[in-house]
Amino acid sequence: MNKRDTVVALLALGATPLAVIAQQQSRVWRIGFLGARRRPGPLAHDFLNAFPQGMRELGYVEGKNLVIEWRSADGTVERLPDLAAELVRLKVDVIVTSSTPTTSAAQKATSTIPIVMGTGGDPVGSGFVNSLARPGGNITGLTNIVEDLSPKQLEMLLSIAPKLSRVAVLLNPDNSSQAVVSRSVQAAAQKRSVKMLPAEARTPQEIEKAFSKMARENVGAVIVMPDPFLYQQRRQVIELAAKHRLPSIAWVREYVEAGGLMSYGSNFADMYRRAAAYVDKILKGAKPGDLPVEQPTKFEFVINRKTAKTLGLAIPRELLLRADELIE
Repeated sequence: MNKRDTVVALLALGATPLAVIAQQQSRVWRIGFLGARRRPGPLAHDFLNAFPQGMRELGYVEGKNLVIEWRSADGTVERLPDLAAELVRLKVDVIVTSSTPTTSAAQKATSTIPIVMGTGGDPVGSGFVNSLARPGGNITGLTNIVEDLSPKQLEMLLSIAPKLSRVAVLLNPDNSSQAVVSRSVQAAAQKRSVKMLPAEARTPQEIEKAFSKMARENVGAVIVMPDPFLYQQRRQVIELAAKHRLPSIAWVREYVEAGGLMSYGSNFADMYRRAAAYVDKILKGAKPGDLPVEQPTKFEFVINRKTAKTLGLAIPRELLLRADELIE
């Protein structure tokens, strides 16, 4: 090979990645977002908005090089399989899921399209990944480790109501991750000589019945489990807790902003922003099975002092000092 042929060959080798880069820059990526709860009207006021924001920060602009196909089950998990199948038919490049039920539906719908968990509990126990470090398969993303946080929520309730002897756990039986969380709360309650009462609800009517059951059982407080449907119905939950004068704690700050007493859990806006980074890596060629599942790095503890006053509760000073935010 003479000098000229060598130069031509080197240029040819260099042209391939440049062509690939040019193709990627001109391509419009299609991302499916599968949600279990109703998609909020003004997305800007919801933590889900952190996902498109995160995509923008990484150079993906809706209407230019990005299309997000939003599909929401409106709190009816039975709709999830059809919605997941619809995203598969659209041949989206990646599916982002918002909970354990949505990840399960996406997993059953495809074994080839990459799936990124925006959040979810116990992905190993749910059979989504082989391990957090080595997921394998087509699923990766983030887990919110709520089973480790629930005992701390119980401790916070006991700090406010030290004579608490019975606590209800409001959960959705259609959410498979709830069983792990419930066992964690049960173990913590037994250590503190507190009786735990499971209160199941998958419809607004069942939420009403759950609170009636709490009243009959003389429950003194309620822990609201992380679930898309219960989040969607948070105002109903908060109103019923106030009606029955029950101190409550949930997993996300929006409960407290809507009038709930306390919340302690992962910063979900941060998690969905990090989910965008997973999508970016996959679009650039990474395999989901090679990307370790990550846990939360930011947590929030929020207290509504106005609600505490309405319930006649005195918030201990040490709890106020631990809070990331106090809502007056």
